Amino acid sequence: MSFEELEPRPGRGEALAGLGREDLDLYAVEELHERIVALEAEIARSRAAIEGKASKRSAADALFNFR
Repeated sequence: MSFEELEPRPGRGEALAGLGREDLDLYAVEELHERIVALEAEIARSRAAIEGKASKRSAADALFNFR
């Protein structure tokens, strides 16, 4: 067993909270642009996950709707 396996896993949302606390004054303008691109990609990934979950929910609702 490695030391990494012994460390507790970060909780949900901790990475996002850490981003909000990060000091942006340390970044150059180009680095801030790269950060925005990465965050926009994460937003798109989150939206795709929402759409996937919504379609699964709709399919389940249609399957179990006994009206």
